[in-house]
Amino acid sequence: MKEWLYILRPLREAMLTEGPTEDELRVLGEHVAHLTRLRDEGTLVLAGRTQYDDMRTIGLVVLRAPDEEAAQALMESDPPVANGVMSAELHPYIVAFLGRPLEEAD
Repeated sequence: MKEWLYILRPLREAMLTEGPTEDELRVLGEHVAHLTRLRDEGTLVLAGRTQYDDMRTIGLVVLRAPDEEAAQALMESDPPVANGVMSAELHPYIVAFLGRPLEEAD
């Protein structure tokens, strides 16, 4: 398996500054369910987002897939991408170092 990184960017700034619409909120809930499923399958390495409330914010997903086509399909099936709430770009990636979870780091 290879590792891949995709970067998510919101398409509507007001989603960050004023809050998501009902439809965006539904899609974001589906996004969490999608990432949870990928984690449970062992496909997801990590996911998170920056903490800006403006268009500087990005989401980051690192996953494992056998090839670029499979990684692209996983990225495009992520609900915010599939529903036009966020754009996404895929990059080949390799995790060189992975820290301990926060609860273990204390």
